[in-house]
Amino acid sequence: MSTVLDPRVYEFETQEQADSYDQWFRAKVKEAIDDPTPGTPHDEVMAEMDALIDQIETERQKH
Repeated sequence: MSTVLDPRVYEFETQEQADSYDQWFRAKVKEAIDDPTPGTPHDEVMAEMDALIDQIETERQKH
């Protein structure tokens, strides 16, 4: 039987849903930690995001 959770307190409707999400999330975190691929440097990510923001702002000004 499912334990119904209070929506004012919990993101999930039942404890089973919360447990399932927790298990999925932990697996994703472990997968990321175990990934041998080198990470992207912060400065590179920020430069890419700045360029993307500039591109979007330019496109919005055209419309």
